[in-house]
Amino acid sequence: MTPVEVNNTLPTLTKSTFFRQAQATEAINSNTCKLLVQGRTYVAPIGFTTKNDLKNAAKGIDEWVQMDGGNAYVLLNYKWVTVNDDGSTQLYVDFDTLLCSKN
Repeated sequence: MTPVEVNNTLPTLTKSTFFRQAQATEAINSNTCKLLVQGRTYVAPIGFTTKNDLKNAAKGIDEWVQMDGGNAYVLLNYKWVTVNDDGSTQLYVDFDTLLCSKN
C-alpha cells in the first residue's frame, strides 16, 4: 500500500479521531487537543492481507487510545516487517494519543 492509501484507509477503520501531523500540531498549539502519550508503537496481529493488517492495527490503536484516556490519534509512522522465511509481514504503527475537546 502507498502512504496515501494507508492514510486514507486507516481512519475509516478506527473509532478514534484521526489527525494528520500538521492538524495535530495546530490543535495542540490552539489548546483544542492535549498530547497524552507520544511515540507509542503497536505491532498489529498478522491479518494475511494488507487491509486486514490495517483493520488489526486500527483495533489496537483504538484500544490504546481508550486506555490512555484519549479520543484521537496521530499516525507518525508505519512499516511492514518480514517476520519469517515465508515472507509473511507484520504491521508496526507508531502514533501519538490525544485528548481533544468536542466541537
